[in-house]
Amino acid sequence: MLGAAFAAVAIVISGLVADRLGRRTTLGSLAVMIAVFSGFVPTLLEGGRLGENIFILVGFFLLGLSYGQAAGAVTANFATKYRYTGAALTSDLAWLVGAAFAPVVALGLSSHFGLGYVSVYLLSGAASSLAALSLNRALEIRD
Repeated sequence: MLGAAFAAVAIVISGLVADRLGRRTTLGSLAVMIAVFSGFVPTLLEGGRLGENIFILVGFFLLGLSYGQAAGAVTANFATKYRYTGAALTSDLAWLVGAAFAPVVALGLSSHFGLGYVSVYLLSGAASSLAALSLNRALEIRD
């Protein structure tokens, strides 16, 4: 519950940060922070209750910061005529494919290969986010 509260606070904070730095800069910086965080995953998850709690709290805080800007980033990709439909479909499908299965994938990687592969999985998400931001800039729609 505390992790969810951290995420909720982080969503609000992300708006304030994005207003100052810009949405793309904020999302890119968060992807880098998540990449750095991924390196600590095995240590935190093997660190007993304290490590696990830190993992949850920091992870949910980073998730909230990212989630706070995700809606605007997705919405901006569509022409005004299709903005709500496109954003709803893209966002819902992305969360379903990208986030819904993440715990199962992480559990499978951890149980079959070790916690280090969970770090690689998290790192791949951060790298994908940076690649998507780069591609997004190249394909930016202006109406």
